[in-house]
Amino acid sequence: FNCSLRLVGNILIPILDLAVPASGSKSRRLMWMPQYINAHSIVRFPLFVQLCQFVNNKSIHFSEIIFGYNIHINGLFHCTARYKQLYNLHVQLSKDLDMLLPIFPPKKFFPLTTTQQEERRLALEKYIQSIGQNIAINNSEILNGFLLSAQLESVNGLSEQETLDIFLMSGSKISLNISPEEHSGKVLERIYKHIKLVEKYHFHFALFIITQDELSGSIKILRKLQNFESPFITYKYMSSTNTRIVLRKNYWDTAYDVELLNDPVTLNLLYVQAAAEIRSGWIPAVTKEVQHQLENLQKSESRKEYLNVVRLLKYYGYIQFAPCYCDYPESSSKVLLAIGKNELNLRVLSSKEHEIAFKVSRMRCWRITTIQNGTDHHKDNNECSLELSFEYLIARNELQWITIVSEQAILMSVCLQAMIDELLQKCVVGSKTQTESGKSWTYIMRDGQSRTITGSPLQECVNNNHSKSGPIIKKLANKWSTVTSKKSDDSRGVIDKTQTTDLDVMENNVFRMIGDDDL
Repeated sequence: FNCSLRLVGNILIPILDLAVPASGSKSRRLMWMPQYINAHSIVRFPLFVQLCQFVNNKSIHFSEIIFGYNIHINGLFHCTARYKQLYNLHVQLSKDLDMLLPIFPPKKFFPLTTTQQEERRLALEKYIQSIGQNIAINNSEILNGFLLSAQLESVNGLSEQETLDIFLMSGSKISLNISPEEHSGKVLERIYKHIKLVEKYHFHFALFIITQDELSGSIKILRKLQNFESPFITYKYMSSTNTRIVLRKNYWDTAYDVELLNDPVTLNLLYVQAAAEIRSGWIPAVTKEVQHQLENLQKSESRKEYLNVVRLLKYYGYIQFAPCYCDYPESSSKVLLAIGKNELNLRVLSSKEHEIAFKVSRMRCWRITTIQNGTDHHKDNNECSLELSFEYLIARNELQWITIVSEQAILMSVCLQAMIDELLQKCVVGSKTQTESGKSWTYIMRDGQSRTITGSPLQECVNNNHSKSGPIIKKLANKWSTVTSKKSDDSRGVIDKTQTTDLDVMENNVFRMIGDDDL
């Protein structure tokens, strides 16, 4: 176990974070990926609280065991919350939202047994996963404000003002003096103001944490920063060599480029990102002639012409991932994976290298799991590995599970979800707008004190109520009732030494809208 000390108010809390393996030599922990929450695990751990108070010059000591929950978001610890804090969140969401919420695990009048504690943990995990499926709840000021407040409460030693460096993909740096309490939306607003970005283009860009090698230019995206988190705190958790926060484009459909190329600020942002991706090898120049043409355009600072050439290249608009393993087309295939242009692209690294494209519209659902103690093909890494499995319409009336083992599986899942959300917004719903803020709500702290908060993170939402997609989804839902599903070769070829468990999955509503012409 790992032990750390945190100061909450005037209470010094030693925290022991326990990892309890399941039966057998390996342990599995379910991770499920909704768009914003992505609460892949809520790990129970005991908080041993020793409170010292002085009353009439007499010292009164008492201690008690309190159970809290580590909430991880996108694979990173986000905050610690007690049951009563989560219950208060549920109550306020129920009052604020005009919808039926998932069942919240009930209160108990007597101390919980070990079995009951685990049952509550699982129930809370399921609850958070369930509310993560609903975009209206994800966009709720109360939910996002709760997550931000809980993150702030889980960190100590912060100053009122801190310096945060934001980079463009060219390497140029913007240094901001911020409060750690500022969420990603507020930091983005300050960046937009600094670079003079027109407001209508704000939602086209976002903050990401990446690693970038200054010599080779190689890029690895770690995560996108969301409005429910403080960029300063999240970056502090992840900070390591060559890690930085960058401003990158935040859309998948490259058709958006056409308008952005006509604005000098957005043109520059797209140009420096494309140049960085060419340098890193994300976008191969294909031929020496194309490479020479790009070099000349770069020297002459012909940015728009440069982008018009790059936009025609393969893998423009894709996010590239590190080499990983897949059980398709055969067990333990080593592949290069890229996501973009509404597909998950695999390049099989073998004597006969070939490419396979999986369209996101043909993915019925996907799930993420962890496996501890590694696998045979990970001899150099005995720590837990991550799996992304998706159920794919391989042929008419035939579904097949395909599994990818990668340390970037969580980011892959987030990318798939973002791509699908963009498809739904364009095909069913409409364009993005900003919700109004300013509601007041109560946040209960871990020590039981409460405070009233007015206003919360700025959220992106969508014009034309999301309920419009409901009838379309329901109408097509029965279409797939007779489709058969099977596992890929060797059942779970990449992980054949690990027992299979029932897993919650992330449903893909775009799949339900697929037509016969797509088959």
